[in-house]
Amino acid sequence: MIALIGLLWLAHFLPLWILGPLGEALGSLLFIIMKPRRHITLTNLAACFPDMPQAERRDLARRHFQAYSRSVLERSVLWWASEQRLRRLIQIDSALPLDTLQAGPTILLCPHFVCLEIPGIALVLNSSLSICTIYSRQQDAVVDAALLKGRSRFRPVKLFSREKGVKPIIRAMREGYPFIMLPDMDFGLKDAEFAPFFGVPAATLTATARIAAAAKANVVPMIATFLPGYQGWKVTFYPAWENYPGDDISEATRRMNAFIEERVLEAPAEYFWAHKRFKTRPPGKASIY
Repeated sequence: MIALIGLLWLAHFLPLWILGPLGEALGSLLFIIMKPRRHITLTNLAACFPDMPQAERRDLARRHFQAYSRSVLERSVLWWASEQRLRRLIQIDSALPLDTLQAGPTILLCPHFVCLEIPGIALVLNSSLSICTIYSRQQDAVVDAALLKGRSRFRPVKLFSREKGVKPIIRAMREGYPFIMLPDMDFGLKDAEFAPFFGVPAATLTATARIAAAAKANVVPMIATFLPGYQGWKVTFYPAWENYPGDDISEATRRMNAFIEERVLEAPAEYFWAHKRFKTRPPGKASIY
């Protein structure tokens, strides 16, 4: 792993017009050899887009592998490139919601797109804010150290383990740390319920709605996608959701999934399809994988 981190460090010297095609070529290779992940990706796409021709879904799956592999190589730029270079490469195409962020507790909703490392960096580079988020320790200590250093090199970051629950998160939010939340992975039915995602029942964390209610927090979605021509990344901060979560946690959770669906349709190859999004099934329903 030390050698891998060393190669990533060397990669950050390369321009994106070289790193991007290299990542896509690697993704094309991985699409061929990583059969289990290819199966998961194709299964997810078949469930979410049943009317899409099979050849079209396969092409979308291949492009997803390319996008994901590209994002991994480009992470070297995020971890080691200069602040000046990152400012040139990250384009914010919406108003930075500083008034909302400074007005009180805020959840920054960041669904699993392949460029999900970008919005937090965009925020800290363009404000005086630090952030907090949930962190899962990586199995390899070298990778873990590189990831932590890369994510916190511009501003201190408060990290919490999922096992500690929501109290430390709410406390940090009240201290002025916006909470970056990744809401769309299947962690089972603990603190979750089934909500439709492209019409398929998906075990979805209700934590976004519950934390927003407990902390009286605004929810500000943020999405990053690739700019065309290997020019960098585009970050969009969306307006804070009005009347969220309301009185119905289930409806608030469905509303969140519907919003993510809309963003997926805008950049379908860049959503993280290789995750078993439908691993947990309703009672009596067989695994789709």
